[in-house]
Amino acid sequence: MDFASNPYGFTHFIEHLNSISASILLILLIMSILSWYLLITKALQLGFTYWRARKILKLFWKSASLEPLIGRLSQRQLNDPFSNVALQGINAALYYEKRAEKQIANLSSHSEFLTRNLHRAINDSTAQLNSGLTILATIGSTAPFIGLLGTVLGIYEALITISARGNASLDTVAAPVGEALIMTAFGLAVAIPAVLGYNALVRGNRGFLNKLEGFAHDLHTCLNTGARVDMKNRAIMTKIESSLSKKEIALE
Repeated sequence: MDFASNPYGFTHFIEHLNSISASILLILLIMSILSWYLLITKALQLGFTYWRARKILKLFWKSASLEPLIGRLSQRQLNDPFSNVALQGINAALYYEKRAEKQIANLSSHSEFLTRNLHRAINDSTAQLNSGLTILATIGSTAPFIGLLGTVLGIYEALITISARGNASLDTVAAPVGEALIMTAFGLAVAIPAVLGYNALVRGNRGFLNKLEGFAHDLHTCLNTGARVDMKNRAIMTKIESSLSKKEIALE
């Protein structure tokens, strides 16, 4: 089939667009390009953050001290969330030790000072990971309505054409109504990838942030007590604490 000569084809649709429909189609095209750009860049960003996080965790758990981790953080300018949290925590611990003899020691404890700095680092990393997702959600929610606006205007123009011709046969109705419905298809084609990508990125970011909070807790424990608590020991300590609390309740 020759699509170029088809009176109901896509070429015919583009050639007979009015200024309003062409503007709506251009807006949908820009939204589609922006959504795919955000999807690709945010997916790559999330993949790189997971990759860098594994290196930081390996240095943290496999080394006898924090010296290898401190050396890696001082050698390179890393902007990933795990490096940021580790750097903020270590710098906060060093700063508190230098200022321990002054007023800062009276204002807050070592644990509280570390907690505030780690929370701030986590909030910064959360904002960095979630940047751009609002735009993606906006595109996913508004693109169908923009396409529907083009459909309504197209059907309105089709009704005017039918009224002017005084003929409502299939040949007269098919082309303008079909062109109007194409706008709805364009809106859905823009919105569906944006919504699916947004949900996938939110789920991936949530899982990564859970790992980041766990690492911040382990780093806080290490900087505050000088010991590491891995997942197995943490589970054992939780059981011991729960059993002790039950015994205290029974003694009361």
